[in-house]
Amino acid sequence: MPQRIVVVGAVAAGPKVACRARRLLPDAHITLIDQDDLISYGGCGIPYYVSGDVTDEKELRETSFHVLRDARFFRDAKGIDDVRILTRVTAVDRKEKQVHIQDVQTGETGVLPYDKLVLATGSRPNVLPVEGRDLDGVFTISSLHKAIAIKERIARGQVEKAVVIGGGAIGIEMAEALTDLWGVETTIIEFMPQVLPRLVDRTLARMVEHHLREHGVQVFTGEGAQRIEGDGGRVRRVVTPNRTLEADLVIMSAGVRPRGELAREAGLLCSPMGAIVVNRRMQTSDPDIYAAGDCVETLHLVTGKKAYAPLGSVANRQGRVVADNLAGIPSTFDGVVGTFIMKVFDICVGATGLSTEVARAEGFDAAEGMAVMSDRAHFFPTQALMFLQMVADRRSRRVLGVQGVGAMGDGLMARIDAAAALLPRRPTVDDFGTMELAYAPPFSTAVDVLNTAANILDNVVSGRIATVEMAEFLDWMDDPARHPEWLVLDLRHPREAEPFLKRFPDRWMNIPYDEVRPRRDEVPRDRRLILVCNAGTRSYEIQRFLVTIGIDNTLVLPGALNVARRLGPAWWPEGTAGD
Repeated sequence: MPQRIVVVGAVAAGPKVACRARRLLPDAHITLIDQDDLISYGGCGIPYYVSGDVTDEKELRETSFHVLRDARFFRDAKGIDDVRILTRVTAVDRKEKQVHIQDVQTGETGVLPYDKLVLATGSRPNVLPVEGRDLDGVFTISSLHKAIAIKERIARGQVEKAVVIGGGAIGIEMAEALTDLWGVETTIIEFMPQVLPRLVDRTLARMVEHHLREHGVQVFTGEGAQRIEGDGGRVRRVVTPNRTLEADLVIMSAGVRPRGELAREAGLLCSPMGAIVVNRRMQTSDPDIYAAGDCVETLHLVTGKKAYAPLGSVANRQGRVVADNLAGIPSTFDGVVGTFIMKVFDICVGATGLSTEVARAEGFDAAEGMAVMSDRAHFFPTQALMFLQMVADRRSRRVLGVQGVGAMGDGLMARIDAAAALLPRRPTVDDFGTMELAYAPPFSTAVDVLNTAANILDNVVSGRIATVEMAEFLDWMDDPARHPEWLVLDLRHPREAEPFLKRFPDRWMNIPYDEVRPRRDEVPRDRRLILVCNAGTRSYEIQRFLVTIGIDNTLVLPGALNVARRLGPAWWPEGTAGD
C-alpha cells in the first residue's frame, strides 16, 4: 500500500515538503492542506506589494516562469494527489493516525488517515493588548488578504496618516512602503530604545533611524502604544505616553509567535513559547510526525541555545530536510546563526550572528570593531561607503556576529553571507582577517571591508587601540561639561576641519594627518585627545605614533565622522559632507 503523507500548511515549508517528497517518492499518496485559499506565496514580499514595487498580488504567488501556484498547479504540475484549500485541521489523533478536518465554508467535517504527518502551521502576528485594537483600520501583516485590504484602502484615498507600531524589519519595510509610493505621512513607534532591537547595535540602528527621518518617516523610540482611539468605529489616533498621533491606518508589527496549538493539543512536545520541538531530522516527539517552518523551535549555532527563526528561507531549507527523511535519505537541519538583510529606502542593513548587546547578555565578553570604507575600489565610479561592524569574544577571539549598513545593492549581502557561512565553524578574528574573498575593482577593495573589520577588531581585543564609544562622544558634543578635559584633534584636511573649528573653537583643533609627525610639538599633552578623521584609520595610526613620543592620553572615535554625520546630530555644521 502506498505511503500516505499528509502535510498541514501550504505557504512555505509545506509546499517544499510536498513537492520534494513527490519527486523522491513517486508512489506515495500526498495530501496538502491549508485553511486559506491563497497558498504558496512570498510573504516577505508583502511590503513590496503594498509599496507598488510588486504591482499585482499574483506576482507573489507565481513561479519564476509566471505560473500561478494555486491548488490546480500543485495537483497538475507538481503531481500532489490531494490539495485541499479552505480546509482546517481541527485535531490530530495520533493513536488512530488520522487528522480531523473541517471545510471552512460549509462546516463539513471528516478525517484523513496518514502514515506520516507534517505540520507546517506557520506563525501568527502578536496583537498588542491595547484598547482599540479591534477598530476598523487597525491591521496586522498576517496574510496576503490583509495586504490586499491595506493596499485597496490606500488606493481609494482613505489613508493620509499612518502609524506603524513596532520598529522591527517588517515595521520599517511597511513604513517605507506607505511613504515611498503613496506619500502617506507615516510614523513608527518602537517600545525599545532603538529600531531593529537585538538585531543590530545602537549606532547602526541610529543610522537607520536618521535615514528614515531624512525620507519623511517620523521615528519615536522608547515609546509604546497606550491605546488606539477612533470615531464611529474607525481608527483616528494612537496615544503613547508622550504624544497623540493622528492615524487613518494603524499597522501592528510587533513580531510573531508560532502556531503550535495543534501539536500541543495532540500531546507533542512544545517549547514554553509554543513552538514545536523537533530534532535535527525535523521529527517531533512522535517519530511519525515531522514539523518545519515558523511553527518550530530550532538551535542557534552561536549561542548553542534554543531559538526561533520565522523566515521563509529557513522554512524552505527545513522542508527539504523533512522530505529527505520521509524518503529514507538521512538529512539534518543543524540550526541557524540568525541572518537577515533588508532595504530601507536607498540603503540596506543586515546582520548575522549576535550583536554586541545580545552577546554580552549571553555572557560573552564582547568587543566590537567598526570598519568604514568603500564597498569597491575607491577609484571606481560607483563606489559607496559601507559600515561593517564585527563582534568577538575578547578572551577566545571567537567572532560572534557581523552587522552593517551600506548602499542598496548586493555588496553588503555578499559580506553578511560570507560571515554567515563561517560562523557555525566557530571562527576567530584571525580567520576573518585572512579570509580569501574575490577581488576586482568593480566589486571590492584589495583588502576587503570584511578583512578590515577583522583587523580593526584584532587591534581592539589585543589592546592596541584605545577608543571612545560613539554614544559617549555624541553626549559630550551636546554637553561639553561631561568631559571638560577633552579636546578633538581633527586629522583631516584644513578645509574639512574649518567649519568645526569655527563652531567649536575651544574644543576642536586641526593638525592634518601627514603633518602630525613634523608638528609633534604642537600636540597638547595636558588634554585628553579625541582623535578623529573620516573613517578612523588615520586616527589609529596617529594614536600608535603618539604613544611612541610619550603621549598616551588619546582615544580613537570608531567609524569617526562618517558615522557621526549619519546619526544626524544637531551640532553638525550645515553643508558639511564629512566623507
